[in-house]
Amino acid sequence: MAKEYIDTLKELISNKDSVLLQESLSKLHPADIAEICSELDIEEARFLYRQLDNEKAADALTEMDEDLRKELLEELPSEAIAKRYVNYMDADDAVEIIRDMDEEQKEEVLAHITDIEQAGDIVDLLQYDKDTAGGLMSTEMVVVNENWSMPECLKEMRRQAEDLDDIYYIYVVDDDERLRGLFPLKKMVTSPSVSKVKHVMSTDVVSVDVDTPIEEIAPLIEKYNLVAIPVVDKINRLVGQITVDDVMDEVREQTEHDQRDAAGLTQDVESDDSVFFQTRARLPWLIIGMLGGIGSSMLLDCFSTTLGAHPEMALFIPLLAGMGGNVGVQSSAIAVQGLANNSLNPHHIFRHILKELAVALVNAAILSVIMYIYNMLVHGQADIVTFAVPLSLFVVVMFASAFGALIPLVLERMNINPAVATGPFIQIINDLSGMTFYMLISMLISQLFL
Repeated sequence: MAKEYIDTLKELISNKDSVLLQESLSKLHPADIAEICSELDIEEARFLYRQLDNEKAADALTEMDEDLRKELLEELPSEAIAKRYVNYMDADDAVEIIRDMDEEQKEEVLAHITDIEQAGDIVDLLQYDKDTAGGLMSTEMVVVNENWSMPECLKEMRRQAEDLDDIYYIYVVDDDERLRGLFPLKKMVTSPSVSKVKHVMSTDVVSVDVDTPIEEIAPLIEKYNLVAIPVVDKINRLVGQITVDDVMDEVREQTEHDQRDAAGLTQDVESDDSVFFQTRARLPWLIIGMLGGIGSSMLLDCFSTTLGAHPEMALFIPLLAGMGGNVGVQSSAIAVQGLANNSLNPHHIFRHILKELAVALVNAAILSVIMYIYNMLVHGQADIVTFAVPLSLFVVVMFASAFGALIPLVLERMNINPAVATGPFIQIINDLSGMTFYMLISMLISQLFL
C-alpha cells in the first residue's frame, strides 16, 4: 500500500476517528486490510480491526500473517473469537485459526460457535494432520447424487449454492457417499430432464486421499490444470475439496521454509523480530560455519611445510574453495528442484549421478584448461602452481558436483527435507574437501618436481 495512504490511516487512528476510518476501510479488499495491519504497530492494528464489520473482519483475519493474527486475538475472549470471527468463516479457514490454540481455548471457542453443523465440520477437520490433504481441505462444496433426475439435481444445487462463496466443481456421489465423478454444468442445459445424473456425469476425476502429503497435491493440480481437487477417505467417500488458492498458500510457505533452510536459519525469522530471536535463529549455523573454518585452518597447519616452501599456493585457496562451494550448491539446487517438481525420481540415484558427472566432466575440463593458460601467462614457467591448481580445480569440480547431487537424494530417501543440503552444509564440506585435494595434489607434484 502507498505510504501516504498508510499515514492517513494512522492519523485517523491517532484521532480515534472511527467514522472516516470505517468509510475508508469499507472500500478495501480483506487482503489489503491484512496488508495494512502488518504496516501498523499492534495497538493501531487492533483499533483499526475493531472498525470492521464481522464478515470483513473474518475475511481479513484469514489473509493475515500468522504472528499478527495471534497478536490480534490474544486479548480477546473465546466467545468473541467464535461469534465475531469464526461464525463468518469457512470451516477450513476456522481450523487454521483454532488449530494453534491450546486445548482449553479450542473447546471454549467450539462451544460458542452458533452453527452446530459448522462446529461439527471444524471438529472433523481438526483430527487430520495439518500437513495432509485432510488438514487442508474444505467441506464446503456442491454434491449431487448419481440417481437424481435433472430437475432434482438443479433444485439441490441451488439450495447448496446459497451458502457458498464460490463453486468450482459439482461432485457426484452414490448412495454411500462414494465419489463417482463430476457433473458438467453444460449437461444441465443440453440433457433431457428425464436423464439421471449418472448417465451424463464425467467419470474422469482426479482425487487424493485424506492422508496425502501437501507437497504431493500441488503437482497434481498443475499436471491436470485443476482449480480444485476432491478429497476422499480410505473407502473413497467424498469428504472435502482442496482449492488452488489453498495449495498456493502452502507452496509459498514451503518455499519460504526451504529458503530459510538453504540460508542456514533454524526458525521462521522476520525483519521485525527481536534481536534475541534473530540471534537464536542465526547462531547455530554460524557456529557450524565457524567450526568449518577452524577445521580449514587446522588442515592448512598440517600442510604448513608445503605452503612455507611455496607461499604462492596460498593465493589460490579462496578460488578453489569458492568454486567447490558454487558447483556444489548448483548441483544440489538442481536436485532439490527436481525432487520438488517430480521431474527427478529419487529411486534413480545412479542415473542422475552419472548425468551430473558427465556435465561436471565438461565443466571441469574447460575450467582447468583456462586455469592452466592463466598460470602459464602469469608465471611463464612450469612450476608446482601451474600444474597443481588446474588439476586440483578439476578434482574439486568433479567431487563437488557428485556430492552436491547425491546429498539431496540421500536426504530424500531418509525423509529429511533435502533443502537443508543447499546451504552452509554443502559450502562447508566442499571447502574442507577442496582444501584437502589441493594440498595433497600439491604435495604429490612437489615430490615429482624434486
